[in-house]
Amino acid sequence: MSSIRVENLGAALGAEVSGVDLSRPLAAGTFAEIRRAWLDHLVLRFRGQKLSDPQLLAFSRQFGELDPPGPNPYGKPFLPEHPEMNVISNIKSGGAPIGGLGDGEAIWHADMTYVDTPPMGAILHALELPPAGGDTYWANMYLAYETLPPELKKRIAGREAIHDATYNSAGMKRKGYAEVTDPRKAPGAHHALVSTHPETGRRCLFLGRRRNSYILGMELEESEALLDELWAHATRAELTFRQQWKVGDVLIWDNRCTLHRRDSFDPDARRLMHRTQIKAAVPHPVP
Repeated sequence: MSSIRVENLGAALGAEVSGVDLSRPLAAGTFAEIRRAWLDHLVLRFRGQKLSDPQLLAFSRQFGELDPPGPNPYGKPFLPEHPEMNVISNIKSGGAPIGGLGDGEAIWHADMTYVDTPPMGAILHALELPPAGGDTYWANMYLAYETLPPELKKRIAGREAIHDATYNSAGMKRKGYAEVTDPRKAPGAHHALVSTHPETGRRCLFLGRRRNSYILGMELEESEALLDELWAHATRAELTFRQQWKVGDVLIWDNRCTLHRRDSFDPDARRLMHRTQIKAAVPHPVP
């Protein structure tokens, strides 16, 4: 008999897992159920969790080796005692931000696709929340690919795109990078527009983020038009799940087959989340 309950949160993706306390060590069978549910639903939510940072790290490491956060605009870890953990927050202490992304919108993206082997997934723990706003959305890139018109599938077959490293999802330039004026010259990894998930074997779109993306081998105008078409298709409402946060929520998502974004919120409100990410076990998959 299953030791946990898994209930769908959205038609396209997302499930809530209950009957488990993530602050305690998980039995092998229980964790196997959670991992299976994660692969099936792409995004899992655990409500009412009270985790210390070491407990969040311990839960995260069950999925694999942790990936350190990408470079933030301030050039140093937000949590020196836990450099493998990131802080997402608009709070300032002594005039300095204690975390990244601030209070503005974070546009659709997958995490750290500007490196050759992006992280497998990420986990976010809600510690403080504004009274409204700051909702997070995920989009299912399996369905995005499967529902593409046949002619679009043909146009992107075998194509690769540049995944720009210059800006984060809040539009802030990363430390050490110059402004990009020509997407064809943007720094960052090159990835196939269609990838195959290494665990499920399913094909999905792999878009990264829209800004400064460029499809190799195309005229810039043709690349821009095709990318606009792909992004409009991939982020349609019927392919998404909306997360309205509560304190104690823990969310884990599969970075290999989803995109996500965040709504803005009142800059005078406080929002604090701690975040881990899991290193990919294999190099980024190709078709």
